[in-house]
Amino acid sequence: MIVTGILASTAPSDALGQAMAFPGGPAADTPPSLQNLPAKRTGQAPNSQGKLGSGGSLPRTAGQEHRVYDLRPYTGYLTKHDHPEQAVIDWVLRETGTDVWFTAPFGFLNADREKLSIYHTSEMHQVVSGIVDRFVAGEKEPQVMNLKVMTVGNANWRSRAHMLMQHVSVDSPGVQAWLLSKENAALVMNILRQRSDTRQVQDLNLTMFNGQTEKLASTRGRNYVRNIRPAAAGWPPYEPETGEVQEGYKLSISPLLSTDNRAIDCVIKAEIDQVDKFNHVDLELPLPNNQIHKTRIDVPQVVSWRLHERFRWPSDMVLLLSCGVVASPERTKSAIPLFNMDALTGSTSGRADALMFVEFRGRASENLTSIPMAPASPSQPRIGQAGGANRGRY
Repeated sequence: MIVTGILASTAPSDALGQAMAFPGGPAADTPPSLQNLPAKRTGQAPNSQGKLGSGGSLPRTAGQEHRVYDLRPYTGYLTKHDHPEQAVIDWVLRETGTDVWFTAPFGFLNADREKLSIYHTSEMHQVVSGIVDRFVAGEKEPQVMNLKVMTVGNANWRSRAHMLMQHVSVDSPGVQAWLLSKENAALVMNILRQRSDTRQVQDLNLTMFNGQTEKLASTRGRNYVRNIRPAAAGWPPYEPETGEVQEGYKLSISPLLSTDNRAIDCVIKAEIDQVDKFNHVDLELPLPNNQIHKTRIDVPQVVSWRLHERFRWPSDMVLLLSCGVVASPERTKSAIPLFNMDALTGSTSGRADALMFVEFRGRASENLTSIPMAPASPSQPRIGQAGGANRGRY
């Protein structure tokens, strides 16, 4: 079917055929990009430099070969997922990068619920098969990822915890990462809980299938007066024009286990926007009676941070991320969780070191717990890059 489609796209249209048959002038409905093209003899075989041959074969300038990978051992049990094969595509592109599919040598990638079709070099097939094996020969049961979020008023907690943590590199500006054994993670957690400026604000168990992506989001609009405009009629002569700024968080996490469950790759993407405060600007506007109408507009001061990293670590260890000293959504004397944006007011917020503990806890059937489930909706190893820089644009 693919070859037929490509061959069909190389055949001249009726309008182009008329333009060739009557060289005195192009057909009226022929687009400019197709006018004045040289005529081709029917049956002429294109050359072998990346074009289809006379037999309709795909180019093999780099020894490319076509393989089909069976995805049914993985997708067969994901009956409630509309497109479970999308997770396979995502992880293949994360491993290979996207550029290799749009540059020489020629190759393609296509997938449906039952199979993954790849045309590329044997070296690329080795990479792809390694990813596919982690899906089709990996865990079939849902797994549990535990996510804890804490804020600490002062970053000096590191002085006591430094020797318990193994530092790893991260590309995102301002973000630090460490690996801890589960025993050391418990010790660090105890150090943090002994501090009066620490707040444990989230403790989530994410139940998800291997390779799939879980998304959490909570946003709300904050209204403010962004402009003063003349009123259409009547009194007062001016009226406020309101605007809205969205604040809250969006978080997505996608873990992929190795076939022996001893290592885990995880892509974490977080976006947090918070209104730190509204800066008030006083205006004096003229009135018809030569008096002054005093009013005020607001200029939002928004604090944002972004994290988009891929991490790889042994599944029996804990990943700790620090997002740096950022604006804390918690206000003084407030015990409202970090991600509960209903607690935000227009006053200036404090600053806190935002910490995130990520722990793999194994099969969901072995982790019966009362902790609430999450709402639906990277010399030291370069763990943030899974053994090397992320390739391509994906």
